[in-house]
Amino acid sequence: MKFEIYQSENNHEYYFRLKAGNGEVVLKSEGYKDKSGCENGVQSVKKNAEDVGRFERKEATNGKHHFNLKAGNGQVIGSSQMYVSKDSMEHGITVVQKATSANVEDLTD
Repeated sequence: MKFEIYQSENNHEYYFRLKAGNGEVVLKSEGYKDKSGCENGVQSVKKNAEDVGRFERKEATNGKHHFNLKAGNGQVIGSSQMYVSKDSMEHGITVVQKATSANVEDLTD
């Protein structure tokens, strides 16, 4: 499992994504204007991921499931992909909860 920090070629904002051991992206951030803000977002995931109460579970109108990880102030830190089942979404949350020790790879260098 690892975090990747990257910069969009379209809007030049910085993003992070958390990849599971199989390479699947389980959590993505919103855009940050500078890399230090993005790095703080990664640290916020590591800080908040162990608290199951920080996960907002949602169901889309198409019946698929997804979640947001929120900080203590209620701000969304990262969002998941869409999952076909509630069980697979719960597994995604379990993966994110283990992110506290994930390495960070900076793809902007």
